[in-house]
Amino acid sequence: MSGAVAERSKPVKKGLRRPKRRLSIVIDMTPMVDIAFLLLIFYMVTTVFSQPQAMEFNLPDPDEAENEIEVKASNLLTLWVDNTNEVFWMIGMPNADTLPVFLPGDPNADDSLGYVIHGLGLLQMLAEENNANNRLNTLILINEDARFSAMVEILDNIDLLERQWNNAKALKLKKKVSELTKEDGRFSYRYAVGKWEDRDTRIIETARAMAQETAQEMAPDAATDETEG
Repeated sequence: MSGAVAERSKPVKKGLRRPKRRLSIVIDMTPMVDIAFLLLIFYMVTTVFSQPQAMEFNLPDPDEAENEIEVKASNLLTLWVDNTNEVFWMIGMPNADTLPVFLPGDPNADDSLGYVIHGLGLLQMLAEENNANNRLNTLILINEDARFSAMVEILDNIDLLERQWNNAKALKLKKKVSELTKEDGRFSYRYAVGKWEDRDTRIIETARAMAQETAQEMAPDAATDETEG
């Protein structure tokens, strides 16, 4: 029973008026405790817990870790992420005549956030360069003062490009992605993360200075065209 009524009364003294009987209510809490535990078990079973976020890396074979593979300069795409999280890229090796190109940031990002990697722009550039050269290898160099999210953004776009490429190939061949073979043209993005060195700092500083100088030279021409218009 959920409750019971117990009667109690005080002993009657002689010569005094007989007191009224008082009712004492006793509530049985067992059903409520059962319901509370049932609800707790229900929410524990039906609740979706946050999944741990992890990144997949293709680690080299320990027996072949010391083996170096030569890559032609024309087959090398280098991505630099400097201490301001800005991205530069180029094909080949930098020299006095050829310097890395600045990758514009996300135009829709909040100005207070500073430079934000434009995911679509990065993805489009990677797709175009890999389409142009099926032997392309990518070297990622990230300054130690850059945000960790910059590396995550680059690796996410590399993974996205690989998935889109293989999904399109599987759809064309009417196969499952897991059934694609190397002969079918299964795409596996080749990249490595290298160590940022002092020479990389000098390269990016020179490239930034040249980009700013070019922008200043083009600014008067643009102003003249607006005036004439």
